[in-house]
Amino acid sequence: MIHVLLMVLDLGGTFVFAISGAVAAARHRLDIFGLMVLAFAAGNAGGITRDLLIGAVPPAAVGSWSYLGVSILAGLVVFFRQPLVARLKYPVQWFDAIGLAFFAVAGAQKALLHGLGPAMAALLGMLTGIGGGMLRDVLVREIPVVLRADLYALAALAGAIVVVAGHLVHVSPIASAIVGGALCFVLRYMAIRHGWHLPKTSPAQGHAKEVDMAARRRKDRKS
Repeated sequence: MIHVLLMVLDLGGTFVFAISGAVAAARHRLDIFGLMVLAFAAGNAGGITRDLLIGAVPPAAVGSWSYLGVSILAGLVVFFRQPLVARLKYPVQWFDAIGLAFFAVAGAQKALLHGLGPAMAALLGMLTGIGGGMLRDVLVREIPVVLRADLYALAALAGAIVVVAGHLVHVSPIASAIVGGALCFVLRYMAIRHGWHLPKTSPAQGHAKEVDMAARRRKDRKS
């Protein structure tokens, strides 16, 4: 049962993350080949990284045609139904949030299955969740969302911790995956919808004064 659950979570996460990658490619006006590359990269980077770290080689994403097929399907959906996807508000963020939930719990489950301890399993679940989004953003030359001041990696970690906690108290893997995935998605939803974020760094006082003075000088020159 656990292997079937992992396959469902992996392919589900791959499909949703691949859609987010394809949408990002469409927004940057890439051609269909670039769109497919970005879809595959976003959909499989996290899973490949996870499998390499736990020694599950070859990684599932390159050892089975299912992952490539799911990525291509997601890319085709976006390419031929782009106006429909574009109607959504923040489409990349919403699909990214769903994929994050899938991969965070799948990463933790697979790490536990391969004998990792609770702490490392939770961290690997987080890494699995954030890997695809990071590579997607880097390829389109954007600051990865995980480095911005909103709940992203923390949401993935929370979902993975629920899975690990369920394993320790012998809860059904399906139940812990549902609860962990839901928690991860809700945290991301609240961050996107209501602007929840972690504390941001603030510029030094001297630098802030320099920025303010430069702005005043520009204003004076215009006047």
